[in-house]
Parts: sequence; structure tokens; C-alpha cells
Amino acid sequence: MIDLGLAHLTALDLAPETLVPEAARAGFSFIGLRVIPAIVGGPAYPTRVGTDAHRSLKRLLAGEGMRLNEIEFVQLLPGVDIPALAGIFEAAADLGAAAVTASGDDDDSGRLTANFAELCDLARQFGLRVDLEFMRWRAIGSLRRAEAIVSEAGRANGAILVDALHLHRSGGQPDDLIRIPAHHLRAAQICDAVARAPVDDDAIIAEAREGRLPPGEGALPLGAFLDALPADATISVEMPRPALPVRTRLATAFDAARRLLDDRPRGSSRSHHGRQGGGAIQTRNA
Repeated sequence: MIDLGLAHLTALDLAPETLVPEAARAGFSFIGLRVIPAIVGGPAYPTRVGTDAHRSLKRLLAGEGMRLNEIEFVQLLPGVDIPALAGIFEAAADLGAAAVTASGDDDDSGRLTANFAELCDLARQFGLRVDLEFMRWRAIGSLRRAEAIVSEAGRANGAILVDALHLHRSGGQPDDLIRIPAHHLRAAQICDAVARAPVDDDAIIAEAREGRLPPGEGALPLGAFLDALPADATISVEMPRPALPVRTRLATAFDAARRLLDDRPRGSSRSHHGRQGGGAIQTRNA
């Protein structure tokens, strides 16, 4: 059975000491933690090695049989201070994290790519991967743009996080994922949504932060999306619905995703594409 993770945005109102046991209760195998705010004044739960709170969180993860997969959310703004993130990355690595999620809001492509490369270099010192997430309203607004930056940066620990909602709302299709080398596509987030996109970026943002549907209960082509992912990409549910009580929200997110994932072979579209294309995908990903 495929392990399923919980993205922190699904229950961003929960601090880690509550999120971990509630995620375990719902059935999730791993979580993400927001340790840096995504917006000014937004919620975040930083932790530091050597503090009592950090040691308690580490014990809690182990005691609940949960693992931390990723921390978020690094924004690659023009003035980002990457060396200042070292303590955050140290704490993430100490908790067993595999990745850091980042996004970009810088219209200077050269500077943005250089900052992403520097971020990867810092993360590598702590054994972490950097997953670049694209969102329509940010400078990195599409899968193509994210792939260009990851490729140009040329760092072995640089990759892409693809969110099913953001892919669809930015005009992408599941087939677009098949052309991304597997080593550049390491993580995915699933949810669902109505077919018709909101009319402007403000409404798109509102949908992403509080209007998503449980996987399989909307119009997104999630079956094709999952088929196009590498078989070993991690999958999390990101389904913020603040109108639902948190325990109901987590149970609904897990149960809906589980129904969607069970008995579905992953990577089938990639395998088919490789055969039809003379093995191009397999050769590039070897």
C-alpha cells in the first residue's frame, strides 16, 4: 500500500504537537510542517535543535510512528537571506526530513535561478532535497517554468513539487508530467476542485487556501495525474477546508485519497510513454 502524507496546509491551525497525533489517528504515514510563514504574519511553527520543544517533537514523531517528510515554506524573494536558513535546515534534518519546499517570487530569472542553486547547496549540507513548487500567481507560475529553473540550476538535490490544483489552474495537463525527468519530479500533492477556474488570481488564491475538495470528489483529472508521476514520488494530501472540523477534515482527506490510490498502478503513463518513445524517458532517468 502506498504511504500517504499530510501537507500542513490541510490543518495549518494545528501546532505540531497536535498535528502529529491527529495525522496518525487519521491514518497518514508522514507529515509536512510549515516552519516559515508563507505570507507576512501567517502561521508557522519553527523549531530549533537543542530546545525542549524540539526534543519533545522528535519523541512524539517516533512515539506515533510518524515521519516528517518536508518543511516549508522558503520564498525565493529578491532579498532572501539563504545562509540564515541553516538553523532551520539543521532542525529539519534532525527530525528526519527529506525535503524543503520552496517557491519563487522574483521576476529576475537569473537571480532566481542563482538563489535556488544556493538554496540547494545549503540544503545538501544537511542531506535535504529542495522541491520547487509552482503556483499560477507567483513568478514561478507553471510546471515549465519550474522545470527550467531546476534544470538551469543543475543541482542533484533540486526537484519539483507538483500540486494537482496548481498544475490544472496554471493550464497544465497530466501528460506534461511525463516529459519531466523522474529525478526532477519527487513529490506531489493531491486534492480536487470544481471544473471551472476562479475568475482572477485573488479568487485562485482563495480557492487554494480554503476551497479545495477531497480527492476524487471534483473534476480534476487525478487518475491521469497519478499515472503520470514517477512510481517512487511521495504523495501528500493538501486539502484545506476550514469549514470542516479538523478531525473530520483529516479523516475525509485520508479516506478520499486512499480510495483514489488503492489498487492504482503508479507510473503507468510513464512506462507507456517510454515504450512508445523508444525508451527516451528511461534513458534520461537512468
